[in-house]
Amino acid sequence: MDPIDVAELALSLPEIDPEKPSPARIYDFWLGGSQNFASDREVGQRAIDALPGLQAGVRANRAFLGRVVHHLAERGVTQFLDLGSGVPTIGNVHEAARYVNPSARVVYVDIDPVAIAHARALLATVDKVEAILADLRRPETVFAHPLVRETLDLTAPIAFLMNAVMHFIPDAEHPEQIVRAYIDRAAPGSYVAISHGTENPRQRREVEELVNDYQRSTGVPLITRGAEQISPWLTGLDIQPPGIVTIDQWHPDTEEPYFVPLFGVLARKPDTDPSTA
Repeated sequence: MDPIDVAELALSLPEIDPEKPSPARIYDFWLGGSQNFASDREVGQRAIDALPGLQAGVRANRAFLGRVVHHLAERGVTQFLDLGSGVPTIGNVHEAARYVNPSARVVYVDIDPVAIAHARALLATVDKVEAILADLRRPETVFAHPLVRETLDLTAPIAFLMNAVMHFIPDAEHPEQIVRAYIDRAAPGSYVAISHGTENPRQRREVEELVNDYQRSTGVPLITRGAEQISPWLTGLDIQPPGIVTIDQWHPDTEEPYFVPLFGVLARKPDTDPSTA
């Protein structure tokens, strides 16, 4: 590990409060991982009790991420910036990308030092795959990070992955501007993939209870949005088929129909900017 990275983690890890639940570690618990504390498991279990289909939805979201990465790698994308990557678990982005192209390069970004500490331990011997401690809401600091600049070629297309993370950003923090800041900096031919929580009309009361408990426990907002709210974030991009759909409908690998209350979308930055054409 680079000495700069060791210092970065050394400064951050003492700040961890194991009694304070973390969205990244709660998500790890829902996926069946082991990188979580009792406080995370307590909140995660309450959510499962309130919404029994939650774990199936979380795992479906992980599968959606894998399908997106595989889809992009097959189309020649070799660089991935995973924003809000969480704790490493089965089906990591670099594994999915390198299944298609062994030379694919990946940088994981998360604000949770525990998630990044585990990621760096996992990636210690993996070339051209890095993890950085950064806030995705500050794109300028992400792009300026030495490991991003060393690993990714910012003059070539990049896939920005925002998997189940933008619903933690309230409207007051302008999620549309965050998405735009990444894509504006990217080369033509770059992609942005988003999955985002939405309402399930059949379980509105249960979802409301889950969201309220989650926000009280973690101190992190959780905002459900519809396709009509996400679509403006992608203005000027080419939304790829099948459009903004629930994640089970995005190039499904099973014929069994089921509903998952998350939207998924993949959009591409045109080779020519329409505003300058």
